[in-house]
Parts: sequence; C-alpha cells; structure tokens
Amino acid sequence: AAEDEDNRPAAGAGRATALLRGTLTHRLLQSLPDVAKERRKKIAEEFLTRRGGGLASVDRDKVAADVLRLLDDARFAPLFAPGSRAEVPVVGKVRAGGSLVRVSGQVDRLAVTADEVLIADFKTNSPVPRMVPRAYATQLALYRAVLARLYSGKSIRVALVWTEAPDLM
Repeated sequence: AAEDEDNRPAAGAGRATALLRGTLTHRLLQSLPDVAKERRKKIAEEFLTRRGGGLASVDRDKVAADVLRLLDDARFAPLFAPGSRAEVPVVGKVRAGGSLVRVSGQVDRLAVTADEVLIADFKTNSPVPRMVPRAYATQLALYRAVLARLYSGKSIRVALVWTEAPDLM
C-alpha cells in the first residue's frame, strides 16, 4: 500500500512530516526483520539519522520505538518470520459485484506457511481509527481474492497493522 494513503493530516508542514514518518516507518519494517535483533536499534537510529533529517529528533526516536516495539511483539512474529517478504506486488483480475476488477498493488508484508498466507498492510495513521476505513477493507479484500487463486487450499488471513499502537485489525 502506498504510504500517502497512510497519513491524512492537515495540509502543509504537518502533512509533509506525516508522509515522511510513514515512508521511514515502512522502510524500517521492510528492512529490519532481516537484521539480528540485537542490532536493530542501532541500525534504525543510523538509518533515521541519515534519511530522517526532515523530522525532529523526538519524531525520529518515536518512529524507531514504534517499529522496534512492533517487531518485538509476539502477535506479529509470523509476519516477520524467516521467509516472509516485504513489498510484494499483487496483480490480477477478480470478480467483484458482477464486474471484472483489475487489481494492482503492493502488499507491505506477506508470509506463507504450510497452512496459511498472511497479508499485512502497515498503517501509520495517528490516531488509530476505531473502525476499519472502507477503502482499506476493500484494498485488502482485493489482495486476498488475487492471492487466494495463487494459494488455493491455504487459509488467507489479512490484517491492517497500526504501527502507532501497535495493533491489528
């Protein structure tokens, strides 16, 4: 999913900061799972120092803390297990509402186990909405439909992962 969908704050500098925060968060969630746990904090700090210059120090610290907390949370372990993949393209056609719908997007995280496929879309919204926004639910349903054709016989689970909390929907 595109980072610009993740942040919808007021226009101007606040929006630019939120977009940068979302981009940096996605990048860390893409890269850090492949780094040894004891090195993650240092790598995150170095990356944010190099690439997060548009953020205040306190914001960079928060991004690092949010990402590290999510990676350390046992609820999310299957998403970051060895063999899971980040930024996986999803392209296909599915029937929805009697029409053929073209699907083209990117799954933030994909994990395939012996029995199931896990699809995660990271969201950096603040505050976390109380209900799943319709656009997000539709996006995940389309991804699920495309991937179900590739992984027939496996259970397909989808989740929005709110990095701010961290929480699953």
